Amino acid sequence: MKTLIQGGTIISASDQCVADILIEKEKIIQIGINLNSQNVDQVVDATGKLLLPGGIDVHTHFDLPMLDTVSSDDHYSGHKAAAFGGTTTVIDFVPQNGSDLHKDIDLWFGKAVPKAAIDYSFHMNISIFNQTVADQIPDLLKMGISSLKMFTAYNKTLRLQDIDIFKVMRIAQEHGFLTMLHAENGDIIEILVQEALAEGKTTPEWHAHTRPAWGAVEAVARGVSLSAHTGAPLYIVHMNAAGEVDQLAYGRDLGIPVMGETCPQYLFFTVEDLKRKDGAKWICSPPMRSEEDNERLWLGLQEGTIQVVGTDHCPFFYDGTKPILYEGKEVKIPGKELGINDFTKIPNGLPGVGDRLPILWTEGVGKERISINQFVALTATNPAKIFGLYPRKGVIQPGSDADIVIWDPHKQVTFGIEWSHQRTDYNLYEGWELIGFPEKVFLRGKCIVDGKTWLGKRGDGQFIKRNAFNPVL
Repeated sequence: MKTLIQGGTIISASDQCVADILIEKEKIIQIGINLNSQNVDQVVDATGKLLLPGGIDVHTHFDLPMLDTVSSDDHYSGHKAAAFGGTTTVIDFVPQNGSDLHKDIDLWFGKAVPKAAIDYSFHMNISIFNQTVADQIPDLLKMGISSLKMFTAYNKTLRLQDIDIFKVMRIAQEHGFLTMLHAENGDIIEILVQEALAEGKTTPEWHAHTRPAWGAVEAVARGVSLSAHTGAPLYIVHMNAAGEVDQLAYGRDLGIPVMGETCPQYLFFTVEDLKRKDGAKWICSPPMRSEEDNERLWLGLQEGTIQVVGTDHCPFFYDGTKPILYEGKEVKIPGKELGINDFTKIPNGLPGVGDRLPILWTEGVGKERISINQFVALTATNPAKIFGLYPRKGVIQPGSDADIVIWDPHKQVTFGIEWSHQRTDYNLYEGWELIGFPEKVFLRGKCIVDGKTWLGKRGDGQFIKRNAFNPVL
């Protein structure tokens, strides 16, 4: 099937031009002016609209067990929400349950394959390290998994000690993996949580108070140091504190191969939101910080210290005792009410995969915090380059997958649950007035979103094997 998209303005990470796009067999085969529409099966008029590469969200958690529940979006509902927000590729994290990485990955394929509605890939968590695991890590590249995530927090569950992080990074450097780090100080968190609970401080705001920013700053500094020692490229996930940006900038100025990501929630919300009656809605790890931190993160995006805006999408119901309707069926999943009397029992995570592009467009491009080209770089092109998807993904050019968003820069939307399609009972941006929204979304040439109409289905998505790590942006 041939599709011709006519007259839109193609936006890249560096420039823009008005042109037509010809699509055949899932690929972009030609870009030009006044392309011939003969022998074309479908013509789409994009006059006055923008043509953006499909968004890539490199930080999601679908169907993730946590405490006594599970994240409320699975690999279908989360993919559908992503598509409505203009994202056509996601990278999810495979939890490590033991020393058999192949078994863990097979489990995640079992969750994803029958439900995937957009293209996807995986990162591998390394939370247990021994010789058996070390011997298996190189095998991941053959599977197309080229990134390894480690934690300096979550003592007794996910955390690796520095000696093991160092060993993993050496393996990564030797074989061409990108390492990723959740940077907080697990020891400090453990002590502060115990003290808070002993003093009867159980409300949501104490989630933030017991995970201090300086612990994250210190952990980023350690990560940068380990990258310098090993030569392994390092990507700091969900950065949320001003000092983290400063540490990353310091390392990059010295030529250390370190990069970073932030998420929309850290650009807009603060610990004050956790003090609200419904403060549990804003519980995530790491937590919200201050307005000063928000502004430093924006500056980090503007100056290129931070290369990617992901989401850390990991949604839970606010009130899981009440069902919601999803595609005509009742869904009820235990949620944040589990921690009504103890902040440590509130599932950590927020919805966001369907919100990222519309929110960042209005608040970033619309308010001139970032340029239109930076928007594309942060949400599509940089993620594709860093995570081994480029040039198949993240760019509109001949030979690339026809993942294209027709974006209406003038469309006005009162945002919230109605528009985000995330399978939960709240939206962080409920009632926000947005200008700029996806009109149509194409996945490898197939239109899967047309306005408010869902045209995608389970099984549309493909697992994308990623290349070994190459560029440091």
